[in-house]
Amino acid sequence: MFRIINFIKLLRISALFTTIVSIFSYQFLHRFWDNDLPLIKVISITPWVSFLIVILLTTATTSRFFWSVLRYFKRDLYPDLNGSWIGEITTEGKIVIQAKATIKQTLIKTEIILHTETSKSETLETTPSIDNGQCKLYYVYRSIPKDPSRQPYTGSTIFDIRTKAAGSSFILELSGSYFTDRKTIGRVRLEQESNNVYKDVSFY
Repeated sequence: MFRIINFIKLLRISALFTTIVSIFSYQFLHRFWDNDLPLIKVISITPWVSFLIVILLTTATTSRFFWSVLRYFKRDLYPDLNGSWIGEITTEGKIVIQAKATIKQTLIKTEIILHTETSKSETLETTPSIDNGQCKLYYVYRSIPKDPSRQPYTGSTIFDIRTKAAGSSFILELSGSYFTDRKTIGRVRLEQESNNVYKDVSFY
């Protein structure tokens, strides 16, 4: 299994980029602002540069921009899952339940909020990965029933991520089997409806 984010590499790149930006910032200030600016001033610049880089990497809007630029040059890079999704859940009893979801994804985390007419699911853990060339999303969740007399339960799904044709364009699809601690199983299938992560997808 290959995880999409290698945190050791990410930290090393961030440290290297921080150093480079700090040096260039010092050179710029030294040349255009104060010719007598001591080199020790770069130490006061570095923490702010590091802080800015961390913010850029962990903010959804900027990380999506970086992601789109990288995918332009490397098409097989893990896809951007941000947006609203629609689909269905098929239980082991062949009952089909309509489902809607929003996915918010940064370089650091992925959050899925999934709604049906009878429950709402919240993310406990997600792990994006690439297994033998297939993009996957490992998803562990807590489902909270609409009926307050029913107890919440946990479940897990391994989503396969595919690109499918939709007329003249292409959309992303998530599909996989789920298992819960109530000893129930079934399948989930979702299609990306839009890139809007703020769309209301609730049923109640």
